[in-house]
Amino acid sequence: MDATIWLGSALALFAIGLYCVSKRNMIRILLGVEMILNAGNLAFIYFATQHAAMGVVDPLGQSIVFMSIVTGGCVVAVGLALIVNAYKHFKTTDSRELRRLKW
Repeated sequence: MDATIWLGSALALFAIGLYCVSKRNMIRILLGVEMILNAGNLAFIYFATQHAAMGVVDPLGQSIVFMSIVTGGCVVAVGLALIVNAYKHFKTTDSRELRRLKW
């Protein structure tokens, strides 16, 4: 496989994730963090299958990415629960608005 496709896709996902993290909406921030995590997973899988032409695939890399995907799903579930709870109490998902509610 061509490295340009895999690493270019990972870089594009990373750039989109950084753009989403720079926004004010908490849901976009959470999705941006997940995009950055998935960009890292994509690059990790590419480097784990670097020697696939010789018939060697590193199962450790794939298992680490699998655990990262599972952990990322748990993080999204907890993050969305926090965002829904903050919206119920304060009627906004604007991160700057919620930041000034600190004590």
